[in-house]
Amino acid sequence: MNKPIKISDSQIIMTELVLPHHTNQLGNLLGGQLMHWIDICAALSAAKHSRRVCVTASVDNIDFHHPIKLGNAVTLVACINRVFNTSMEVGVEVFTRSLKEGTNIHSNTAFLTFVAVDDDENPVKIAEAYPETEDEKRRHEEALARRQYRLKNRSKSN
Repeated sequence: MNKPIKISDSQIIMTELVLPHHTNQLGNLLGGQLMHWIDICAALSAAKHSRRVCVTASVDNIDFHHPIKLGNAVTLVACINRVFNTSMEVGVEVFTRSLKEGTNIHSNTAFLTFVAVDDDENPVKIAEAYPETEDEKRRHEEALARRQYRLKNRSKSN
């Protein structure tokens, strides 16, 4: 069995600049582009924790709190919230910095589930992730509640 790994060891920070080809007619970042960046950042966090290729199994939700404008810098911070067996929940927080105004706001939050796979693309067991800070402990517990909700709803749809 793999030795547990600190949650903080899975953190990935990624920054992107919103360019014209990332925006809609209003000069706002396309939601699909942001989802793409979120998926990449979360996959890197999952891979960092598991030391495996990880595939996206589900996206629970992505909340869009504020529009992100052309020319803004977007920083994504991803970290494992909890490991289950072969899957893990990754939380991603998105921060938007207006380089003109010098403001920085929390603009989005997302929760994704990834599965670690071996070279034959079969799911593999993942080392536990242990929380140290109060925030990590809160996110760890909330991840379990979200998983239970997902599994409950999955059984209803089958």
